Amino acid sequence: MKDNEPTLSSIEDYDTLKGSKKRVVWAVIISGLIIGAIFVTAKIIYGGVEDTILVNESIGKVPVK
Repeated sequence: MKDNEPTLSSIEDYDTLKGSKKRVVWAVIISGLIIGAIFVTAKIIYGGVEDTILVNESIGKVPVK
């Protein structure tokens, strides 16, 4: 019984991407850059965390079962 899994040697565009695969790769790269830019913009607009709650208590001993 032969496996139906593709191997690197059987993929016709192993060395170079062509056609729709190239467009998919570029779409993933561009969308990643856009999402990253949105997060950076939100960080710049809304700033850092200024409403933190300070906790002065420390854990002396952690109970172990």
